[in-house]
Amino acid sequence: MKKFPRMALAVVALVVDLALTSCTDSSQDKENKAKQENYDHLVAQQPAGRMEYSPTREAINQWINTWGKRGKLSYVYIQNAKGEYGYFVMKGLPVPPCKMLTPTEKVESSSHGVAILAQPGMDGTYSSGSTCNAYYGLDATTGAYMEFTVGTNQSFFLFDKPMTMPEYASAKQLGPTSVKDVSSR
Repeated sequence: MKKFPRMALAVVALVVDLALTSCTDSSQDKENKAKQENYDHLVAQQPAGRMEYSPTREAINQWINTWGKRGKLSYVYIQNAKGEYGYFVMKGLPVPPCKMLTPTEKVESSSHGVAILAQPGMDGTYSSGSTCNAYYGLDATTGAYMEFTVGTNQSFFLFDKPMTMPEYASAKQLGPTSVKDVSSR
């Protein structure tokens, strides 16, 4: 019997809270409503087209087929501001430190609204997520940890095979492993 009065009280409190909330739409609520109404109107007037085939999905599946294999090597060629090339041979893909295995945020909801809270990483520290221009991985033959940064006037090119074009073929070895070390794989 005690459960019914508590549940009834909770329902009444929820109804009162919703009623009070609906009476006090903020300017932001009104603008969000206008934006949603405009979006609904545009979708009704110009619905999204339908494709018979998706080259984007095909490219993603090619990426999965290429990199989804244990032991796959990556060949990372870096071009500096002078146009000179160097390279690393790595186990798997280079990974930016902003990639995480665990969620970086937690959504908390309460009667006061929604808050997005930062979560610590696996090392117990918090990250600003601003390290996406650096990459790390393991050398292909020694397993040595490697890290590199790509900044202004630098580019990196990632391949799943060594490149033979002249600019790549003359690239300077930057890590412990050379293309020749892994050519028999």
